[in-house]
Amino acid sequence: MGDLTALDQDEAAFWRPLIRVATVLPRALEDQFLPETGLTVSDYGVLVALSEAPDHLLRISALAATTALSLSRISRVVDDLTRRGLVEKRRCPEDGRAANAVLTDAGLAKLKAAYPSHLSRVRASVFAHLSTEDIRTAGPVLARLAAALDAAPPSDDC
Repeated sequence: MGDLTALDQDEAAFWRPLIRVATVLPRALEDQFLPETGLTVSDYGVLVALSEAPDHLLRISALAATTALSLSRISRVVDDLTRRGLVEKRRCPEDGRAANAVLTDAGLAKLKAAYPSHLSRVRASVFAHLSTEDIRTAGPVLARLAAALDAAPPSDDC
């Protein structure tokens, strides 16, 4: 079961604020972002991922991996964006059981309109509180943590 030793003082001083940021920051961004743009942070992440993909198209499973959303969550987000005309779902020609998500012109326009607001919120909520050195130091640490999480075996949630 691993090491059951309590966190030491330095570990606790790192862990507790990390959990706080991971919990509070997305909620704070969403509380401001949704009323301003009509997009949730998940919607925005999907639109960004599709805008960066070749031909603005990704298989739904790849989109889930790219956005770190579960397959069930990504399906709900894509279905909602499809109803709003921001994304289209298309059958995957290589695998008729799979579907692709494609960014529409309206979705790209919505993303471009939301970008300044999102950037402003991120700067105000995060970068305004950090020095250039903080960012340079923390960036690789967070990237290493993210890579370790990405490499972890997927959970069996249904």
